[in-house]
Amino acid sequence: MRRAMAGLVAALVAGVGLAGCAATQGLDGDLTDDWRALPPAGAFTPVAGFCQVDDFTPTVSLAGYEPVGCDLPHRVETVHVGAFTVDRPAPPTLGSAELRAAFVECDARASGYVGDNWRAGRLRLAVALPTGPGWAAGSRWYRCDLTELTTVEAAARVVTRTGSLRDALKGPSPLRLGCQRTGGDARARTLTPVDCRTAHDAEFVGVWAAPDRPYPTKDAEWAPLYTGCNTVLARYVGVPDDPILRFRSGVVVRPPGAGRWAAGDRGVRCYLWLTDRTVTASLKGAGPAGLPVRTR
Repeated sequence: MRRAMAGLVAALVAGVGLAGCAATQGLDGDLTDDWRALPPAGAFTPVAGFCQVDDFTPTVSLAGYEPVGCDLPHRVETVHVGAFTVDRPAPPTLGSAELRAAFVECDARASGYVGDNWRAGRLRLAVALPTGPGWAAGSRWYRCDLTELTTVEAAARVVTRTGSLRDALKGPSPLRLGCQRTGGDARARTLTPVDCRTAHDAEFVGVWAAPDRPYPTKDAEWAPLYTGCNTVLARYVGVPDDPILRFRSGVVVRPPGAGRWAAGDRGVRCYLWLTDRTVTASLKGAGPAGLPVRTR
């Protein structure tokens, strides 16, 4: 892409040079009054389906926009480019209704792009905006960017990858979240992915979409997240979603951070958690026999 753009610029420069050397037949010999003034620099819009070598940046200028083919090593993939319809003097800010709406659109587009809820994999979705000068020049786009991570836990690092994420979660994939090990932590502070045939005490069961409420900070505000993840857990295993469920399994909830919540992310990752035993197989569809009521 960079070489192609450089070649195009070189061709345009060469064409201007040839035009300047042409005969002046039909001209008055004074070129200064025959050249039309160049139009002002216009706003640019990124293109979906391309990748970026460098890490995600929340704002993007024309000078910093260097797309490459996703077959080359990269760290960010643009899955969709949308447009704001609001008329405001500056780009939307964190917590604004416009940015939350953009994230909702990016959320749906990203999940369609990879073939499943993107949170079911080691992925992060972010929304990039024009810079202040770009917005002033007329840019009204928002860019939906996906990044592969080493983990979805706190110690996550960005992966430099080759190959597109398109349809990456349509079927079995090394990106998918699956069975986990808590390491015996009484609060399940960390989850480590393991092969489901290895002894483990936790498993990713799906995503619960939280309602549009303030970020939870009190116990009472966290309760709906646990209730929602219990419903996801029950559906995944195939057991009743009733008061007895808490005697079958614990649950680990992983909501987005407060900053991402303010940006519009409401997807909560949910995990079943066996506090009394380990298993060596996935419990998906295992039913009551696979997740019996605990006796202690």
